[in-house]
Amino acid sequence: MSNLDLRPAAAECAAAPSGPVRELQRGREVPLGESTVVRRLLPTLGRRMVGAWCFVDHYGPDDIADEPGMQVPPHPHIGLQTVSWLHEGEVLHRDSLGSLRTIRPRQLGLMTSGRAISHSEESPRPHAHAPLLHGAQLWVALPDEQRHTAPSFEFHAELPGIAGGGGLRATVILGSLDGATSPGTVYTPLMGADIAVVEGTDARLPVEEEFEYAALAMDGEAEVDGVPLPRGSLLYLGTGRRELPVRATADASFMLLGGVPFDERLVMWWNFIGRTHDEIAAAREDWASGTRFGTVTGYDGTPLAAPPLPATTLKARGRVR
Repeated sequence: MSNLDLRPAAAECAAAPSGPVRELQRGREVPLGESTVVRRLLPTLGRRMVGAWCFVDHYGPDDIADEPGMQVPPHPHIGLQTVSWLHEGEVLHRDSLGSLRTIRPRQLGLMTSGRAISHSEESPRPHAHAPLLHGAQLWVALPDEQRHTAPSFEFHAELPGIAGGGGLRATVILGSLDGATSPGTVYTPLMGADIAVVEGTDARLPVEEEFEYAALAMDGEAEVDGVPLPRGSLLYLGTGRRELPVRATADASFMLLGGVPFDERLVMWWNFIGRTHDEIAAAREDWASGTRFGTVTGYDGTPLAAPPLPATTLKARGRVR
């Protein structure tokens, strides 16, 4: 996934309140590739991270029966992991390691950029893809000791699930929830799960007291900790809970994202996460010159060009603005 903003600002990280909160926010619409519009929920002016989760886009459901669907040309990443998660449709992943994989609903595509990788994402060509596209794309920041690791790509078609009682079921995408653990590789204490609820659900989901959490509404309108979640919204919940009340008057689903607050100071610009201006500038130059990031083969189009760096020096920011 890519940040296609041609004038990307350096993202600061907001403070993580100590204790439970309920902050509901709507996403801003951002074009992604040729024909997909996403709702960007992280980073925003008011909230930059949830644990190590630092970038969240929600898209669809979109009718792409006669459209190209998602078409994101090859682009670079450093210092992060990408998570592809679908409710409907397919996304074809290619990367500079030679990976080629079609990701389908409730399957995990997990790419670790480490020191450098490039990839593309696309819906299979018209008349070869499903008529609807609906999902989320997310980034996880890598901690300093792992951010220069070798790049890798994981695909997990089967993920553990839980039945939480009271009408709640969950698929564990990353980390652990209620005793179930995903096979996906993580580098900080965090979790991600897809939660499905049915009409009449009244459940309490066990969570980690030291984690901060947010709920991303995918379908319907579940009620999380007493707050109704309209589709495409993000409810930041803070820390300090041992359980999370979930209710629903109709079928609905949401993603629960959480983790220990990420305290490192970051520079997050375009598709890069680093620690200094010079590091980001070097990554941009390497991408422009065709070095370091390898080549994505098979994509029918040219790679994305990096936007110009801002005139001012990019500064590493902590969670407190």
